[in-house]
Amino acid sequence: MFDRIFFSKIDNAPLLVFRVFFGILITLESFGAIATGWVKNTLILPKTTFSFIGFEFLQPLPGPGMYFYFVVMGTLGIFVALGYKYRWSIIGFTLLWLCVYLMQKTSYNNHYYLLFLVSFLMCFFPANTGLSIDAKHNEAIRSNTMFSYVKWMVVAQLFIVYTYASIAKLYGDWLDYGIIEILMRSRQNYPIVGPFLQQPWVHKTIAITGIVFDALVILALLWKPTRKIAFIIAIFFHLFNSIIFQIGIFPYLALAFTVFFFEPQTIRGIFFRDKNKNADKSITKPSKGNLFIVGCSLYLLIQIILPIRHHFIADDVLWTEEGHRLSWRMMLRSRSGKIQFKVVNHTSGSAHIIKLKDYLSKKQMRKIAAYPDFIWQFSQHLRQEHQAKGDSISVYALNSKVSINGKPLKAFIDPKVDLANEKWDHLKHHEWIFPSNHKNKTE
Repeated sequence: MFDRIFFSKIDNAPLLVFRVFFGILITLESFGAIATGWVKNTLILPKTTFSFIGFEFLQPLPGPGMYFYFVVMGTLGIFVALGYKYRWSIIGFTLLWLCVYLMQKTSYNNHYYLLFLVSFLMCFFPANTGLSIDAKHNEAIRSNTMFSYVKWMVVAQLFIVYTYASIAKLYGDWLDYGIIEILMRSRQNYPIVGPFLQQPWVHKTIAITGIVFDALVILALLWKPTRKIAFIIAIFFHLFNSIIFQIGIFPYLALAFTVFFFEPQTIRGIFFRDKNKNADKSITKPSKGNLFIVGCSLYLLIQIILPIRHHFIADDVLWTEEGHRLSWRMMLRSRSGKIQFKVVNHTSGSAHIIKLKDYLSKKQMRKIAAYPDFIWQFSQHLRQEHQAKGDSISVYALNSKVSINGKPLKAFIDPKVDLANEKWDHLKHHEWIFPSNHKNKTE
């Protein structure tokens, strides 16, 4: 059974077309990050960078270095689209994107994570065996077939993403449309559609459509009788998200994936000159086929486990944020808060309140007021800064309060805990975060 699923030969037209689309999109993502000021505002101007915990060694390049970094990524994207030195180009982009993804999370986005996963998978796919400069210069690699594992790995990855996204929406503030109202409120000044987006029936429609679409779209695309209507709905759904939520290339990446769901001959007929070329549909298991199956299974198992890890961490992930990232919990909540940091200098015997604007950008200040890992990391930054001066300090979070989805502010961080001397554990609850059922204290 595994041999048939993984190693049947199928037409590779969808993969070749997707490679072109993918290359164009990552090029736009890279150069667009420069043009929109994202690189400048996220990686160059901030004095402090909040990396993923454990990856503090990844820091932005000094001076204009990050502009050069993104130009290189954009250039590699062009090479991927053209199929020029494809293997090196996609591996290079994947590594560069992974580093820039891990070196900052102030602008964290689930779509950035998906972009890394897709890039990683593309490193193993034979995506340059046609419609590429590589195949033009090296006839030995030219082929009109691929192993069926390519299609099913893409389908499996998408099924995991969309299914978890649908399940995550099954909670109170989504089901009573409260979070939709909050998301739409900030878009009330949009030309033409702004007032329309404030209507309760629109909120209800968006909430229900989001759950149903995410739950069924992959299955509907796989089933031939519903494929075309699912594709049309997907176009409307993703264009709506692109226009209203302005979430970069993701809607177009999601649409690019649909080439894997249509019949390969249909894709070949639309995009290729050799429209009638028939693929060899034999089953040929590679010499390391069993190892390959184990690798694919392990990858998918990790993808299944990561999004549910928060169930094994105490308290509600919506409150603690522990286990939120890498779990496809997309557009589920709005967080805001307030906080002060008190530094007690044991060497000099002094104490003072930190002026956050001396250290952080406005966006970073919004994050640090509402997210526990940012709070902990900033405490560690302060400790390291004072250690460099030979001082021993304690750091306390005072008046830390958080509001989730517009609800009243609640006490968030225990002000008695010295955060400078606390350890971070990715898989355990941190007791210095007050429980979600802590007595509500409003301002």
